[in-house]
Amino acid sequence: MNRTLITSALPYINGIKHLGNLIGSQLPSDVYARFCRAKGHEVMFVCATDEHGTPAELAAAKAGKNVSEYCSEMHTVQYELARGFRLSFDHFGRSSSKQNHQLTQYFAGKLAEKGLIEEISEKQVYSNADKRYLPDRYIEGECPNCGSADARGDQCENCTKQLEPTDLINPRSAISGSKDLEVRETKHLYLKQSKMREALDLWIKEKSDWPILTTSIAKKWLHDGDGLQDRGITRDLDWGVPVKKGTAEWHGMEGKVFYVWFDAPIEYIAATAEWAALNGKAEKEWQRWWRTDKGASDVNYVQFMGKDNVPFHTLSFPATIMGADDNWKLVDFIKSFNYLNYDGGQFSTSKGRGVFMNQALDILPSDYWRWWLLSNVPESSDSEFTWDSFQQGVNKDLADVLGNFVSRITKFCRSKFGEIVPEGGDYGPRELAVISQLKERINSYEINMKKMEVRKSASDLRAIWAIGNEYLQDAAPWVLFKEDPIASATIVRFALNLIPLYAALSEPFIPDAADTMANAMNVVKIWPSDINQALETLKPGHTFNVPEVMFAKITDDARDEMQDKFSGKK
Repeated sequence: MNRTLITSALPYINGIKHLGNLIGSQLPSDVYARFCRAKGHEVMFVCATDEHGTPAELAAAKAGKNVSEYCSEMHTVQYELARGFRLSFDHFGRSSSKQNHQLTQYFAGKLAEKGLIEEISEKQVYSNADKRYLPDRYIEGECPNCGSADARGDQCENCTKQLEPTDLINPRSAISGSKDLEVRETKHLYLKQSKMREALDLWIKEKSDWPILTTSIAKKWLHDGDGLQDRGITRDLDWGVPVKKGTAEWHGMEGKVFYVWFDAPIEYIAATAEWAALNGKAEKEWQRWWRTDKGASDVNYVQFMGKDNVPFHTLSFPATIMGADDNWKLVDFIKSFNYLNYDGGQFSTSKGRGVFMNQALDILPSDYWRWWLLSNVPESSDSEFTWDSFQQGVNKDLADVLGNFVSRITKFCRSKFGEIVPEGGDYGPRELAVISQLKERINSYEINMKKMEVRKSASDLRAIWAIGNEYLQDAAPWVLFKEDPIASATIVRFALNLIPLYAALSEPFIPDAADTMANAMNVVKIWPSDINQALETLKPGHTFNVPEVMFAKITDDARDEMQDKFSGKK
């Protein structure tokens, strides 16, 4: 398939995200999107801010702003940070968009038609101090499963147990901290996920190529305990998608909104509709990505997310799509990730512990962060950011291998031949051996990229850079120049031709450096289909410019200063 739909888990609106959030979905999805484009795929890559739910209201109240105003401002902040990290979204939308309101209400109506929505009277916590019902995240307390003191009414972050607000021990209001709570009866809508259990089980069993992390979490939720449970999809909140059946009112649900975890995944579809509207395109242009009766059966749909999002994307959202029974595209592959920890602990906003996206870009350019995060991505297990590891990754991989190669060969050529590709002679056994090495590594690189094995792909890319460095060190054109300038010129021409190759191959991981290499060599980045042909890109007489230092090394003093600054000790 050469039409690829890629979605990244939606970052929540309540604040700037840390590096663990970035590597958990957005950054790997960008690498894959860039690779697919380079290979000639038609790509639709979307993401959005997740703007509904309790945390948005709480964050807005804390900031002293109207929730709509707060979300609008934070969307702009997150969009600019995404641009700063060179995330190449075709559209970065908002779950509060009119398109998402319409689609969420549409799906609810379809599910109701199919008998998959049930109105249930339930007991819900009411705060006398706040004079309102408290939806799940407005309630905090002790987890009945693991004993954590800071569990929320929907889930315990410590043990990931899914909860109901009434399950909490010693509950308190997240708004006022008041324990003056009582349980009252109210009515809500439930998605009858249990009716979809067999269909979901069969569907997941068919996904034999999915990561073990993804399928193990899905199967656990399907089969452990009582298995997949029906799930409430409405909340007593002011901010969100109003409960309607399409455009019709839903009697008895006035004043309620859809639960954020019902409407948030639907925003993947809505973001594509937003893209079409923003670019003056007809509805069929976004529907061809999502409706199987409009051409989406030819689309390969890939989702990227952290492991905490897997249950909703393998069960609840597919239950919505399947249950609507209306020609909607289901995901083909879910790439999930473990957690990135920070220097012996966890990232913490309140404690100032760890590096957040805005802080990272204030310290160093995005390529530095992209490279370390992607080469240490938490795929098979959790990984840990340390400043020693970051320093080594930047200094050894980027500065000593790639940056050193580009600098040495371009500066040597300028000193002996000028900023022009010399002619020399034909490539000899040494160059042919390098070409053979490159073919093998590039083949491995492409295989791993297609499989979305990010860490293995990064290892392949580094090895490809190292091949050029080793060649240059072994061939030593600076030694050969005095006795055989023609042979030296041949080496220089071959080595210079590695730079456009490196620019194209490096673009998914370090796009700014890739642009620097391509611009310095006065070429357009083209993914190599024939390595021999690619290494003849720069003909004798082709002019180039020596680039500035591509990567500055991180000193020990700078490393220690950053480690102290973001330790959370102050």
